Amino acid sequence: MGDPMVRRLLAAGHAVTVWNRTSAKAEALAGAGARAMSSLQDAVRGAHIVISMLEAGPTVQEVLRAALPALAPGTLWLDMSSTQQAEAQAFHAQLTAQGGRFIDAPVSGGVGGAAAGTLAIMAGGAAEDFAEAEPVLAAMGRATLVGPAGAGQVAKLCNQLIVGATINIVAEAMLLAQAAGADPAAMRAAIRGGFAESKILDVHGQRMLERNFVAGGKVSTQLKDQRNILAAAQAAGIVLPLTELVTARYMTLSKTIPQADHSAALIGLEQLNPGQRVGDSPDKLS
Repeated sequence: MGDPMVRRLLAAGHAVTVWNRTSAKAEALAGAGARAMSSLQDAVRGAHIVISMLEAGPTVQEVLRAALPALAPGTLWLDMSSTQQAEAQAFHAQLTAQGGRFIDAPVSGGVGGAAAGTLAIMAGGAAEDFAEAEPVLAAMGRATLVGPAGAGQVAKLCNQLIVGATINIVAEAMLLAQAAGADPAAMRAAIRGGFAESKILDVHGQRMLERNFVAGGKVSTQLKDQRNILAAAQAAGIVLPLTELVTARYMTLSKTIPQADHSAALIGLEQLNPGQRVGDSPDKLS
């Protein structure tokens, strides 16, 4: 995700300095006009805006802690990773205690959306900080301020709640059509444009028909998101029974194909229904 996002920033005319824990990934962006640095502190020193895009909250914490000594007063840190709400609030507290500013700005849209600059960006932070960040975020997609620090992560969890559940429902529709004698591809075409239309039916429905489970969003990542959703629900004092069921499905999948695309929920469903399978193509997992 970070690579196409940097390329969108460069294409919009922003000067971008990049650093990655895997140096080759940063160096690969030098040809596109980025300035690659081997040191994290050198990369953030003097920057007015810092953007992080990392795998999970603990990694963000590790990077933030290492970068703090080199940050200039007033630096605005935009964390576009997907983390827990409480983690984002802790990052905000760390930065503000040292004279910095923070916005959590997780995204939805996948690698394709990052490359096209059409990401949905859910931001949590102060309104004045968001106004400053918005022209930068606009290079990568459509940004919306949804509340104070941590609220961006809540909105992302709501997004992932819908995504994770809907993928499973689309898989069930595909398998039902197959098992009951309808053509799954024709069924999908017939219901598109009606109330069941969705991006999931469009993109992941096609993946299921092609049995293309090469990861865009991994099962392991979706499981992380599901657990974060349940943690947020517990903190808010509510119960989400369907999300608990969906989480259990991804827990089962993660035992065998954690690196597959989350649309491989279809595989897990087929395992519950021996002898039933959507399509004749071999599974593409890597």
